[in-house]
Amino acid sequence: MNRQIADWSEAQGFLAAHPEVEAVDIVLTDANGIGRGKIIRRHELESLYRNGRHLPSSILGLDVTGEDVEETGLVWSVGDADLRAWPIAGTLVLLPWTRPLRAQVLLGLYHLDGRPHGADPRHALTRQLEMLSAAGHTPAGAFELEFYLLDAAAGPDDKPRPAAMALDGRRHGQVQVYGLDDLDGMQPFFGPVYEAAKAQGLPLETLISEYAPGQYELTLHYRNDLLRAADDLVMLKRLVRALARRQGMTACFMAKPLAGQAGSGMHLHISLNDRAGHNQFAELAGTEAPNPLLRQAIGGLVATMGDGMLVFAPHANSWRRFVTKLYAPVQPTWGINDRSVALRIPAGAAQARRLEHRPSGVDANPYLVATTVLAGIRYGITHGIDPGPAAQGQGFTQQTAFARKMPADWRAAIAQAAESDFLKSALGDELHTAFLAIKRAELLRVAETIPDTDYKLYLHHV
Repeated sequence: MNRQIADWSEAQGFLAAHPEVEAVDIVLTDANGIGRGKIIRRHELESLYRNGRHLPSSILGLDVTGEDVEETGLVWSVGDADLRAWPIAGTLVLLPWTRPLRAQVLLGLYHLDGRPHGADPRHALTRQLEMLSAAGHTPAGAFELEFYLLDAAAGPDDKPRPAAMALDGRRHGQVQVYGLDDLDGMQPFFGPVYEAAKAQGLPLETLISEYAPGQYELTLHYRNDLLRAADDLVMLKRLVRALARRQGMTACFMAKPLAGQAGSGMHLHISLNDRAGHNQFAELAGTEAPNPLLRQAIGGLVATMGDGMLVFAPHANSWRRFVTKLYAPVQPTWGINDRSVALRIPAGAAQARRLEHRPSGVDANPYLVATTVLAGIRYGITHGIDPGPAAQGQGFTQQTAFARKMPADWRAAIAQAAESDFLKSALGDELHTAFLAIKRAELLRVAETIPDTDYKLYLHHV
C-alpha cells in the first residue's frame, strides 16, 4: 500500500488511548487550501482506515465560496462521481478544544483503482519530492504563519479592527513590532494554542508580535520532511482559527486585511539534504559565498517566480499586500541577510544554510507553494541558472533581468499562469486546469461586484 496511507493499527492505538473521543473530522484540503470533508462518528473510523471513504471529485473543483466550478472538469462532466479518500499516516490527532471531544485526520484523494488524483494539491507536492529524491535531493523546511487577531464584530466604522488584549481588554492601536507586552496580553489565547499544538504533535516554536496592531507570527520547527512541514501549516491554521473563535476573536488569514498596515506572509524556509542527511546548501569549505547548488536553486526560483505568482498570491486581496517597504517583496530579487528581497539567505551557521522564500501570502495553499518552489529549484539546478548579483539593500526597487516577467496584478497572474509550461509541469495537467478554472471563476465574481470605493469616487462626481 502507498506509504502515505495510514494503516488501521495507527487508528486502533489512537482510539485505545483516547476512549473519550466521540467523533472525527476527516479533512481534504482543496486548491485554495480550505479544509473540506465530514464529521464521522467514532465507530466509522475503522471503515475509513480499512476501506477508504467515498467523496465526490467536485470537492477539488470548488471556488473560495464553496461553489462548483464546472470548468475544472471535476463536477458534472464526470457526473460528480465519487472517488476514494484515504487517511494520511501520522495525521490522526485530537481536537482538544472540542466538547464532546473530537479528533481530526487529513485525507488524500485517489481514483477508485488506487491512482492518486491529479487535482489533489498534496499529491502534486509528493510528485515533486519524488523527482528531487531521484536526483539525490531531500528537501527540508518549515513554514512561518503570519496572521491577524481581530474582534469577532466589526468596529464603529463597520470595518475589521484588531482584537483587544485577551488578558485585560486593553487597546492601543500602535504597531509595537516585537513588543513583549502585546504577547503577554494575548497569553490567555496563545497559551491554549501551544497546548493544543503539543497535543497534535505540531512542532510550534517562536511567537512574535509582528509589524501591525493585532498581527502575530508563529514559527514551526524545521523538518527533514517537507510534506509534513506543509501538513503542519494546514493543521496549525485550523487550530488557530478554531481557538480564536472560541475566545470571541477572528483569526484572519487574508493577505491584506487592514488598509495602511502590513500584509501577512507565509514564508517558506527550505534547504536540500543529500542521502546521508548533509545540507547541500552549506557553504563549501574555506568560502563564505553561497555554494553553486544554492545559487542555481535561487536562479531557478528567480526565473520562474513570475509564472508561479498565482500560486503565491492566489486571490484578489493577495495583491494588495505587495506594497513597497511593508516587508512584502515586489521584485524577483535575492540577497543575503536582507528582508527587502523575495529570496533571502538568512544569517546563521554555515552548516544550517537555508533559503527563505518570501513572496507567498498567508492565504496561499502551502502544498501548492511548496510544489511550485521545489519545481523552481529543480528548474534552476537542471539548467544551471545563475541568479545574478545579490541585492545590496532596497531589494523592493531593484530591477533584475526577470522583472519584466512578473505579472502586474491578479488578472495578469492568471493569464501568465495559464500560458506557463513551467507551472503546468509543476502542478500537473489536471491540477493546473482545475486551479486556473477556479481562479477565473473567482476573478469573474470579483469583477461583477461593485465595491464601496466605486460609489465614493464616482456616484456623485461623474
